Amino acid sequence: MPGRLAILAGNGGLPVEIAAAHPDAVKVVFDGVPHKLSGDLRSHAFEKLGGLFDALNEMGVTRVVMAGSMSRPPLDASAFDPLMISLAPRLLSAMHGGDDALLRVIIAIIEQQGFEVVGAHELVEGLTAEEGQLAGPEPSNEQLADADRGADILNALAPVDVGQGCVVAGGLCLGVETVQGTDFMLTTVAETPEALRRGAKGVFVKAAKRGQDLRVDMPAIGPDTVARAEKAGLAGIVLQAGQVLILERAKTVAAAEKAGIFIMGRVL
Repeated sequence: MPGRLAILAGNGGLPVEIAAAHPDAVKVVFDGVPHKLSGDLRSHAFEKLGGLFDALNEMGVTRVVMAGSMSRPPLDASAFDPLMISLAPRLLSAMHGGDDALLRVIIAIIEQQGFEVVGAHELVEGLTAEEGQLAGPEPSNEQLADADRGADILNALAPVDVGQGCVVAGGLCLGVETVQGTDFMLTTVAETPEALRRGAKGVFVKAAKRGQDLRVDMPAIGPDTVARAEKAGLAGIVLQAGQVLILERAKTVAAAEKAGIFIMGRVL
């Protein structure tokens, strides 16, 4: 039997979905990080990772899932515990790279403490997008061509650890997701002059970075994504099948149907 699970939670609905599926899990939140969890929570400071790992061991935790959005926190070096002091050079060096590089270091640290890191998609059935039409009208050939162009852009950016999403309209890239996130990108697309869109509505393409460790920071969409895509005037959302999460699936699909936006899972 697998050991007890701990949810290291950031913001958003994913930690909530995992907690609902695993009611016995230890729910960990971090000082200064927004979250949507409720009930019995354990709050920890990033500067006290040694204390966090000790507490998890005492509670019989053997598996850890990292879920939810979390910005890079400011760290107070004067508050570091002994373990954090030893880890600081690795972490601070990794913070100068992309998200994927930093997360790989964090995974390695957790594993070195004796915990198994698992992915959200391994814990909740039906989280990832499957191949095929998932919501809304059938996309046109032009829109599928935009999706292919978007996949090419994301594949080209993967080696430099930038972006899990982009928007393409009429073959032109209107936006690439960077450190500001999906919401910022879609807001920027919404403000793009119509003259730059060549009369095309555009497609949002979301995919994992090539070689990304899918146990953490697996790309995701939810109802808010659909609402922002609608405001941006997009025709649809194309997701990499098996490697993108659909949060609050029923609400997300219903929102897309109401907005007339297609959602499709494809092999990219």
